[in-house]
Amino acid sequence: MNTPADQIHLLPNQIRRDIVRMVHQAASGHPGGSLGTVEFFTALFFKILQDIDPKHFDPKRSTGEDVFILSNGHITPVYYSVLARRGYFPIEKLASFRKLGSPLQGHPSVHDGLPGIRIASGSLGQGLSVALGVALGKKLNHDPHLVFTLHGDGELQEGQIWEAILYAGSKGIDNLISTIDYNNAQIDGPVDKVLSLGDLEAKFKAFGWKVIHIEQGNNLDAVIQGLQNARNASGKNKPIAVILHTQIGYGIDFMQGDYRWHGKPLNDEQLQKALDQLPETLGDF
Repeated sequence: MNTPADQIHLLPNQIRRDIVRMVHQAASGHPGGSLGTVEFFTALFFKILQDIDPKHFDPKRSTGEDVFILSNGHITPVYYSVLARRGYFPIEKLASFRKLGSPLQGHPSVHDGLPGIRIASGSLGQGLSVALGVALGKKLNHDPHLVFTLHGDGELQEGQIWEAILYAGSKGIDNLISTIDYNNAQIDGPVDKVLSLGDLEAKFKAFGWKVIHIEQGNNLDAVIQGLQNARNASGKNKPIAVILHTQIGYGIDFMQGDYRWHGKPLNDEQLQKALDQLPETLGDF
């Protein structure tokens, strides 16, 4: 199924249903960050990415289309749901999430060639380096398309991230748009208490990046507009950092804003409570 563009506002509730059902069935997974980034993934894959072709996806081809690299690879529930809803593979395959032999593993895997997945990710801090390589390749090939990435805010505690940020800024890699899921929540607690990022905007600017905030990171229209603003700002000798203000567990009252849902599955009772808050809009898998 490839959800029509005019049904885009029906997607967030359905994707959230997919997420909680997948994690519940597997009794494992990362629902919190997945729920919080639903609007980002929906906007990206249904509005922003240009010239992608779900039916003819080739992980070895990075020219002639926009490219997305997921760095915080543990949020596969939202990634897989959106890929399926966008038409990369059948929605029914979501039922195999984290099962033995399934290509839908807990972190993205390229071993079984799941359409839509370009790199194995989840070793935090590495995705931006990969994206830099793709962005430089596009420049060498005179490809005008862009490279998008997503990172968790806790991931920015990794040193490799800052090496890549320094490189991108100093070399003016202006076909790169990196989004930070700024929800102040990581597996061990609030980011500000585990290891504060300080003034993140000032840090990126000091490294030569342009910074765009999306204050309503769980409002689909605001995210679409913010990412379009980022696209419009590309090509001007600076990479772009999008600081996306979201809430972990968004859309479910007992999960929202609670870092403890970073990597905890729902039990039967919690699943039903969650589904009661999320009307089915486009059909469950």
